[in-house]
Amino acid sequence: MTKPIYAIGDIHGQHDELLRVLALIEADGGAQAEIVFIGDYTDRGPASAAVLDTLIEGVEQGKPWRCLMGNHDRMFSWFMRDYPLHDAYLPVYLYWLHERLGGDTTLASYGIEMTQTERQTAVHEKAKAVVPQAHIDFLNSLSHSYQTDDLFFAHAGIRPGIALDEQTEHDLLWIRKEFHKDTRDHGKLIVHGHTPVEQTTHYGNRINIDAGAGYGRPLCAIRIEGRECWSLTDAGPVPLLPADSDGT
Repeated sequence: MTKPIYAIGDIHGQHDELLRVLALIEADGGAQAEIVFIGDYTDRGPASAAVLDTLIEGVEQGKPWRCLMGNHDRMFSWFMRDYPLHDAYLPVYLYWLHERLGGDTTLASYGIEMTQTERQTAVHEKAKAVVPQAHIDFLNSLSHSYQTDDLFFAHAGIRPGIALDEQTEHDLLWIRKEFHKDTRDHGKLIVHGHTPVEQTTHYGNRINIDAGAGYGRPLCAIRIEGRECWSLTDAGPVPLLPADSDGT
């Protein structure tokens, strides 16, 4: 019998939703259920600090949790360096503290208030004084992917035609259209987030589990056994079947 593995989509600072889906997983698979967190734990939602506390606590307790890095997690960790880095993938104006990306709400969860005219250097100094080192260490320790015999987990997805073991960090964190449009089998079922959809969607060769929690929609959790999948709901598991879609 295949042991089930669970996955949770992009959390984006929604701590109450995280606790809700963790309870669903525990009810379905027990307190020691194996869970893969697909990344983007911070930004946009109101409680990024609490989300990181919960994840760190679970890992320290020895729970079989595998926490992957999302692009927002890397932006946060890069901001917390002695000399903050800007992701070259983003236009210059779209820095991490921009309200569109949500770094401002992440810092607010640590009690850091920003003014419209405050320089980034001043905000950085406040953050260095307040954000726990344990949170920074956790962000820096995150893996970029995880795989089993049947599954490959990554935050954004993969570059089609490239061996799974040879994927770049950039693609694992940022890729969208090239991956979404490709309907080929990738050797393993790809489980990813990064690009919000209305609900968890199975495209046959991939499953997108970013259901838009960063925009106020419910966080999603799924159970996978082999290549069979279920969405966890308050009413119980619901089969997640491949949609008739190319994912565009």
